[in-house]
Amino acid sequence: MTERLDWIDPTLREWDCTVVWSDPADPEAGIVLDRSAFYPGGGGQPPDHGVLLWEGVQTRIVDTRRASSPGADLHLIPAPGDPVPAPGTVVRGAIDDERRSSLMRTHSGLHILCGTVFRDFGALVTGGNMQPGEARMDFNMPEVPPGFKQTLEDAVNAEIAADRKIVARVLPREEALAIPTLVRTQDALPPLENPEIRVIDIVGLDVQADGGTHVASTAQVGRVTVVKVESKGRQNRRVRIRIAD
Repeated sequence: MTERLDWIDPTLREWDCTVVWSDPADPEAGIVLDRSAFYPGGGGQPPDHGVLLWEGVQTRIVDTRRASSPGADLHLIPAPGDPVPAPGTVVRGAIDDERRSSLMRTHSGLHILCGTVFRDFGALVTGGNMQPGEARMDFNMPEVPPGFKQTLEDAVNAEIAADRKIVARVLPREEALAIPTLVRTQDALPPLENPEIRVIDIVGLDVQADGGTHVASTAQVGRVTVVKVESKGRQNRRVRIRIAD
């Protein structure tokens, strides 16, 4: 298994590691490292971009794929035409800091949004997606109260101003499932095969299962603008947000 440095320290942007598997004849098969801070994507958060530096050569990384079996290696996908380091090569990984930092702020902003909507309106999440600096989240809300858009924006930014700590923990599965708010999505559960579950705790606001990267406190998110609230059927409302410094 690849050691997940992105979980150990989400602020890490450069590190040394070794290629444990690759196929230079088939670049699309990917590159497996013994240690990686590249977030592989999932839960709506896109994968990191960056480079591997080795022997005076640069290989751009444009995607990361998981092997099909649970807990297996992460395969870094190089840009078309870029060279692939052979197994055993010592490389230096470097993540696109601007992209990752923006995604961390956006992801944490979505958790603040989710926690606020659940607390104030009792609605669960039915879908979501994000790109650096902007995102959308869908909620099972048959009715939207008057002034919902501005009320929600004000409430979310009040939580950001509260500077709440954001803490990642890995808990035994039974302990994690005892948390009443662990799953905020309407139709999803954590992977059943995992003996442990990673939990993101926005202290005093929101606790839920999550595998993505986050900032250390709500104040680091920056101001959230609720750009639009859309109807997506009788039961669903889509909230679009934008993150500003």
